[in-house]
Amino acid sequence: MSGTDFLPIKGWDHVEFYVGNAKQAAHFYEKTFGFKPVAKLGLETGCRDRASYVMQQGQVRFILSNALTPDHEIARHAALHGDGVRTIALEVDDVDTSMEAVRTRGATIVQPAGAFEDESGTLKSGVIKYAGDTLIKLVERRSYRGVFAPGYQPLEVDGAPTTGLVAIDHIVTNVHLGEMNYWVNWFERVMGFTQLAHFTDEDISTEYSALMSKVMEDGRKIKLPINEPAEGRKKSQIDEYLEWYNGPGVQHVAMNTADICATVRELRKREIDFLCVPDTYYEDLADRVGSIDEDFAELQDLGILVDRDDDGYLLQIFTQPLQDRPTLFFEVIERHGSRGFGVGNFKALFVSLEREQAKRGNL
Repeated sequence: MSGTDFLPIKGWDHVEFYVGNAKQAAHFYEKTFGFKPVAKLGLETGCRDRASYVMQQGQVRFILSNALTPDHEIARHAALHGDGVRTIALEVDDVDTSMEAVRTRGATIVQPAGAFEDESGTLKSGVIKYAGDTLIKLVERRSYRGVFAPGYQPLEVDGAPTTGLVAIDHIVTNVHLGEMNYWVNWFERVMGFTQLAHFTDEDISTEYSALMSKVMEDGRKIKLPINEPAEGRKKSQIDEYLEWYNGPGVQHVAMNTADICATVRELRKREIDFLCVPDTYYEDLADRVGSIDEDFAELQDLGILVDRDDDGYLLQIFTQPLQDRPTLFFEVIERHGSRGFGVGNFKALFVSLEREQAKRGNL
């Protein structure tokens, strides 16, 4: 694979969200999703324009940032998009080489490769433009031993109990009609990614709406599906997202768990709202997916979806949007060999999404 030649990626580094109130968001992510606050940047650390909280659970690391001044880029981003993902950060061995590789292949450089130092060493990073206002950051940590990055101070907080989330599985971006193939080609050319899967509007459609999706991957850990709307009788969930996010952006972050039933049970206890799946989905589920380790009755009780492909099966569930705008949400996923994304569940999922859209007057 060509991607392994010029841009070897070690894995997900972090996801940064621009939000209206980082302190309250950090409290929400800790008490509901079980993320532990591990570091902070803000007035106490000498930063006068922003506050950022580093939240961690397993290998998942989220940064929640808000502006401290009204004309800051974070304030403008939050006003335009609501709470949303600004940066997808990927760890690499050598930022200088990686940034030069993507630059020569046509990437738009937002921040050239740079070094940032404190008493814990040197952290290097560079930033390139992705869809809409979303950025991709390349991070080199081999010479840095601190808790997160220069400028951040560690937080000594016990934190709420975790909910069993262990790693990022994939991150999905929504783009306008006609833009998906542009970004597919961009990933192939600039990042050396390849296409793992392609779903057409025939695969992902209901009576009212449809979408198309292509999954880009680096061949190891990083999977970045891209969705665009397709022509339908009414607005699709992608159209709704693009309208309320005011442009392309990250639709959802999927996170792995080793025990989805335990994770969902705990999240429901903490009052996380999930999409409701009609009971009819479970009527022939055993016939469709065959033998699995989990109890079908428990899956139905918790609202968990199941899909099988040639490599195995997966279990997944989707939260409601995490804010008042119908934009960003999370997926919880447990894989048993399957490398897919639940294509067999798309119909049931879309029916549920459209039911919620109708309640919002956006269908």
